[in-house]
Amino acid sequence: MTLRLPDEHGRLRAYEPRTEPLALTPGAPLTSRTVFSAAHVVADPYADTTPDSPAAVDWDATLAFRRHLWSHGLGVAEAMDTAQRGMGLDWAGAAELIRRSAAEARSVGGRIACGVGTDQITAGTPAEVRAAYEEQLALVEESGAQAIVMASRALAAAASGPEDYLEVYGHLLRQASEPVILHWLGPMFDPALEGYWGSSDLDTATDTFLEVIAAHPDKVDGIKVSLLDARREVDLRRRLPRGVRCYTGDDFNYPELIAGDEQGFSHALLGVFDPLGPLAAEAVRVLDTGDVKGFRGLLDPTVELSRHLFRAPTRFYKTGVVFLAWLAGHQTHFTMVGGLQSARSLPHFARAYELADGLGLFPDPKLAEERMRNLLALYGVDQ
Repeated sequence: MTLRLPDEHGRLRAYEPRTEPLALTPGAPLTSRTVFSAAHVVADPYADTTPDSPAAVDWDATLAFRRHLWSHGLGVAEAMDTAQRGMGLDWAGAAELIRRSAAEARSVGGRIACGVGTDQITAGTPAEVRAAYEEQLALVEESGAQAIVMASRALAAAASGPEDYLEVYGHLLRQASEPVILHWLGPMFDPALEGYWGSSDLDTATDTFLEVIAAHPDKVDGIKVSLLDARREVDLRRRLPRGVRCYTGDDFNYPELIAGDEQGFSHALLGVFDPLGPLAAEAVRVLDTGDVKGFRGLLDPTVELSRHLFRAPTRFYKTGVVFLAWLAGHQTHFTMVGGLQSARSLPHFARAYELADGLGLFPDPKLAEERMRNLLALYGVDQ
């Protein structure tokens, strides 16, 4: 049976759902690249909450999804932007998420890295920002997870220039007990981060970023770059000190960046690997054999879906990620913390379903079709 899906112009078009999924099962550990999926949280649909109240999380479903990612050989990047950090999930909720996920990782032998930010404060002096970072770094290290030092809205607001970033990050890196991942999140993901590293000029900001790394190369495992600019990432990657990795966060250009060139490659820490997890892992296993063409053949077709999910306003990509997790059967509902399920339109959902179904991403295509039909009916679309 066909589905009638609405397009962005309000017209209905016929779509023939796929009947068979891709046959993707857990395989050998990944060897040529370190790959993290930033993972979403599953809301408790029965909680009596409002968009501005603390998040109510379904812990069983949230941890089950992380086990799904680990089973395919992916690492989990926890309490990041994909988990609605600062968009429905406050620091108290993130702290609980870090504790639970780190414990789960230990129980199954999964790799985990967790976000360290400053979201327990909304504003403050650079010294207060530094103290907020220290509190979160201590919790992540106590949990046994690797730290990902995220960009700070409070620091972006408080800093008077590059010297404040050099001081705050330098102090934090000196305190870190193990090498961390530094995360540069662009303003397309969070407008409050405009001018990060002390300048809106990306070349100047890059110089400051590299100065932080050069001063503490032994404390930096790698950098995660989320600027959606492949050329800039490659240029930055080539300027890193020896031994410091680049983890691409470019959800528009990830296949070419992970494949790399004669001068190097990027590892991955990507929000789009939440819905693409099994397929992404299979592609990297192909790359592990040296088959770049086979890797690109698997991953290149996913870019259209990723670009759709991350289209402007990019910060609402989380809605599409959770929507696809619901269609795929990883959760029983399409409810998000903070009510963010309302952040995308029905035509956006319809196209996301069509692209994901065409890729064979749904383990049970019939279930995905039934859930899509229910959503369409809820919006008043007759079939």
